[in-house]
Amino acid sequence: MNTSTGTHEGRTALVTGAGQGIGQAIAMALAKRGARVIATDLAAPDATVSKIGSNAFALQLDVTREEDWRSVLLQSREIGDVDIVVNNAGYFPHRLIDELDLPTWRKTMATNLDSHFLSVKYFLPAMREKKWGRFIGISSNMVGLAIPGMSHYIASKMAIVGFMRGLANDVAGDGVTANALLPGLINTLATASQSDEQKRSTWEQQAIKRLGEPEDITGAVLFLTSDDAAFITGQALVVDGGQYRVG
Repeated sequence: MNTSTGTHEGRTALVTGAGQGIGQAIAMALAKRGARVIATDLAAPDATVSKIGSNAFALQLDVTREEDWRSVLLQSREIGDVDIVVNNAGYFPHRLIDELDLPTWRKTMATNLDSHFLSVKYFLPAMREKKWGRFIGISSNMVGLAIPGMSHYIASKMAIVGFMRGLANDVAGDGVTANALLPGLINTLATASQSDEQKRSTWEQQAIKRLGEPEDITGAVLFLTSDDAAFITGQALVVDGGQYRVG
């Protein structure tokens, strides 16, 4: 694999949910490899862009709103045609099935799944013209674990895997790949409310006995969005320290 720092030079990458945590780490890693980065979040992630420097741009994006995607597409054209989309934004309220209501279900699906479709609708055409593109969907290893109170979240994250597999077949002839990443428990603000005991009970199930860090996800993203991964598409790559085991 090419490990030079310029693997993404000449590329423009859009990252959702880039204000903190995994999204911020991905945006910074792509920029370090030479990509122009469009960092997006519900509020323009200026702090992320300030960490990166002049090669990054902050835009506001509510991933559930089609008009926001259309606006980001128009604004991105002033920066460069987007070659890489990393859909990282997520919504994951804990609700047991008896407590789960339709608005929560729909917001979960809109945030975690509709966003992937909308990103393809607006950014695939330019990729097809250039005969090169990468879509990365951030799913979750929770799709293979027994976690109560997360049926809506698990359904949306499993659907990301299915969407990427289907998308891969539709766009393969255009030089575009689509893959899903399934992180485990990662040390972010989203998991800060868990007690040390809860976190320990998770990583004790892993082969690697520690909590994951946002930077642990970036290597897989960098590889799958590079030329080195041109023959890899429609895949679901688990990045969780060895917790989720098939079989």
